Amino acid sequence: MLKRLFDFTVSLIGLVITSPIIVVSSILIAKKLGKPVLFRQTRPGKDEVPFEIYKFRTMTDEKDEYGELLPDEQRMTKLGSTIRSASIDELPQLINVLKGDLSLVGPRPLLMEYLPLYNEEQRKRHSVKPGITGWAQINGRNAITWEQKFKLDVWYAENQSFKLDMYILYKTVENVLKKKDISTDAHVTMERFKGNS
Repeated sequence: MLKRLFDFTVSLIGLVITSPIIVVSSILIAKKLGKPVLFRQTRPGKDEVPFEIYKFRTMTDEKDEYGELLPDEQRMTKLGSTIRSASIDELPQLINVLKGDLSLVGPRPLLMEYLPLYNEEQRKRHSVKPGITGWAQINGRNAITWEQKFKLDVWYAENQSFKLDMYILYKTVENVLKKKDISTDAHVTMERFKGNS
């Protein structure tokens, strides 16, 4: 109850404070990338219950001659890279927090297609509500392997506390200001999870 109240209050205040950034970003994205401004995708929430996540678009919809989307590296624009490096693309997720789909802190909600690929230990990450930021995000984010990320997620699920959440939020702000661990060396986004070897 306390966590939900904290999430709701902070996300509401956050939306008000960042509203000028959200408005300007929306206008720029509509002008440079076109509509829709928001990227929406179904993700698994607590107990693997699906919900629709909101993010600002950072890529074009360019496709190859077979109608398949081009690789992320080719669809990422300069505007999109700037928005992503400043974590502005995550701001619409404050709406998800208001709705109760997300928490401010928790394991990041990944793709639905990953669900059958988790082992029993990794699946424990879904025992808590997913978040905008989390233990894995302040300990490497996209610069660590999937296995390392899942271990950090499960550790958080088993050790979550208000004090830990406050520390994670503090470190998240610090990392965003330093633009730390935004992407891996080889990919503008995290390479897809292909299961456990």
